[in-house]
Amino acid sequence: VDYDSYPAELKSVISRLYSSGNPLGLPAEKRAGWTDGLDIPRFDGAQEFAYFPCCLPAYDARAQLVARATAGLLKKAGVNFGVIGEEEYCCGEAVRRVGAEKVFQAAVSNNTRVFQKLGVKNVITTSPHCFKTFRTEYPAFTDVPVMHVTQLLHQCLKDGRLRPGRPFKKKVVYHDPCTLGRQMGVYDEPREILQSIPDLELLEVPVFNREFSVCCGAGAMGLWRDWPQEERLVTVRAEQLLATGADILCVACPYCLQMFEENFKSMNADIAVMDITEILLDSVGP
Repeated sequence: VDYDSYPAELKSVISRLYSSGNPLGLPAEKRAGWTDGLDIPRFDGAQEFAYFPCCLPAYDARAQLVARATAGLLKKAGVNFGVIGEEEYCCGEAVRRVGAEKVFQAAVSNNTRVFQKLGVKNVITTSPHCFKTFRTEYPAFTDVPVMHVTQLLHQCLKDGRLRPGRPFKKKVVYHDPCTLGRQMGVYDEPREILQSIPDLELLEVPVFNREFSVCCGAGAMGLWRDWPQEERLVTVRAEQLLATGADILCVACPYCLQMFEENFKSMNADIAVMDITEILLDSVGP
């Protein structure tokens, strides 16, 4: 990065993040647009949790449905939360992986300043990448509890604050995201959430599940760069998932959601991709 000898696609990602606070290059004032019509307060320090949806659920039309499903579940469970909106900045994980450390530190500085100014004491994330980055790579965040949404929803189910009741008569295979699983050790909570849903049949990829799950390729910058289909890691994983005979692929990461949906379309595969929050909300009810 220092010698400017890295792929042009990644230069664009870094430039967009530095100039607009997100890798998509979209306006900061539209960051909370996904909340339209949901009656979600802006975080002002009075709420117990700040919900940090990640850049994709904030801006991408498909991933926004995940943020909306998450908010619906949190409200139904009585969780006191708010969103930060336009002052929120990308966690910076992607650009640090590229090697753009100065841009990452700018993200750290911005988010730390905003969180401290607003008095954030607990953070919920949709993206495992934000979860890991805040928890392990933000030095000033070490004393701020950060939870992935599957951990909090699992807690709400155990406490009886969420009660799945509507049957979900589908065969569902769960894909362990690398960052949530191998890097942060969250394996059981997503599975127990799915097992709590009536009539849902949970399937596993033989052998290649949990710590042996195969990466979708997004975390290795596959979200921003393209390769021929036969060279994509996501194609290898997609074939494993399809072989289970599942009706639904369940994911718990917006990167995985985008990678699998796009790849299944190119394969003309007859399988739907849903985030775990969308499946749970379907059973809990609006």
